[in-house]
Amino acid sequence: MLICAVGAFFFGVEVGKNRTTTQLEASKESTDKKTVSGTLQQQDLVSYYHTVFMPFREFQNEWINVVENANTKQTTDLPTELKRLASMSQKTFNQISAVSMPISTPLEQSQQQLLKSIASFQTVSKRLSTSKDAQSVAQVLTAMHKDADYKAAVAKSLQGQQSYYSAMVQWARTINPDIPQAKGLPDTMNVSYWNSLPLIVKNKLSADLIAASGSVVNYYPQDLTSRIDEFISSGQAKKLKYDLVGPITELLIDTRAVRSGDFKSSMVSQYSKQLLPQLPFFLTDEA
Repeated sequence: MLICAVGAFFFGVEVGKNRTTTQLEASKESTDKKTVSGTLQQQDLVSYYHTVFMPFREFQNEWINVVENANTKQTTDLPTELKRLASMSQKTFNQISAVSMPISTPLEQSQQQLLKSIASFQTVSKRLSTSKDAQSVAQVLTAMHKDADYKAAVAKSLQGQQSYYSAMVQWARTINPDIPQAKGLPDTMNVSYWNSLPLIVKNKLSADLIAASGSVVNYYPQDLTSRIDEFISSGQAKKLKYDLVGPITELLIDTRAVRSGDFKSSMVSQYSKQLLPQLPFFLTDEA
């Protein structure tokens, strides 16, 4: 009995030791995973799309529509429209600010930039909505484009879009480390180098090009990418002796040759084998 008891004791010690070692290793592995900051999963990109990016885009597109209607004299009471946008901006701000994003990632940075953009849009819309009755729509629009808060709103909006597309590149590099970083000045990039890049990097560079134009638009960076690719592949770039991406982009933007949906129309024929996150605006069955 004594021998059995001693044996059982040492057996129990060994089992306990092994369990403790296993638990410590599991704990260390879990801790190691938690210390990896800045990594992104596809679900993070999808969540951001639905909870932050698209609510902001809906507000921004509404702003663009109001301004365009005012420019084409379809709006006679611009201050009232701006008052409506001020109310809409508050709702959008509350919605986006309630969302939690992975820390130390471009998504968190993008969220903060878009929130600052909305706050500035609200400030300028409130200010201009109290314009004197004697001011014409044209005078209000002129004041808007000169307004420091409006300029800040546009800049932060474009920066927020850049950060989102940068997050997509970061995600893609976790799947394929050979994908290059989206760095450099895309306006001075030559056509041959542009053609060598994967689509997801081109899209980030297109976001940079849109930001350089200094205007909010209702199309996406991938729409600009598809138009640049089409301009090059059709031979137009060679015919006009455009060797750099910058002049091509300026021509396409200035002539309003880019529209929302351009990417979708050429996605299957040109980009079916490209690595992209499963985001609605990259899918053929987008709702």
